[in-house]
Amino acid sequence: MIGLDTNVLIRYLVQDDKKQSTAATRFIEKSLTTDAPGYINHICLCEIVWVLQRCYGVTKAQLREIIEGLLTTKQFNVENVEVTWKALRAFDAKNADFCDALIGQVNINSGCEHTVTFDKKAASLPGFDKLG
Repeated sequence: MIGLDTNVLIRYLVQDDKKQSTAATRFIEKSLTTDAPGYINHICLCEIVWVLQRCYGVTKAQLREIIEGLLTTKQFNVENVEVTWKALRAFDAKNADFCDALIGQVNINSGCEHTVTFDKKAASLPGFDKLG
């Protein structure tokens, strides 16, 4: 398994820099296999979401498709895939950020009773309680 950094995945997804996008695409499509997948950890996944939303104006529907694509591509191994799927479903169901949904699901999976937050949108997600 080979760890993938956010910038490699962003170049692959958005194809916005000819040299780096070509290198990322070549690496991902020729080097990664189901036997030697690329590993995407939760931090990287959250960075991808942030960059796509802030820098490229990706919509919630587009973001959902992209995350689902990363989760279903056999050449990628996403950290704790079951927890990530739960976060994606929670993100779909509520008007909250994907990263907050992932935080909540990771914490639930780690045995937390709940996660406290000041964020009203996050508080609507499973496993969150609004503080104050």
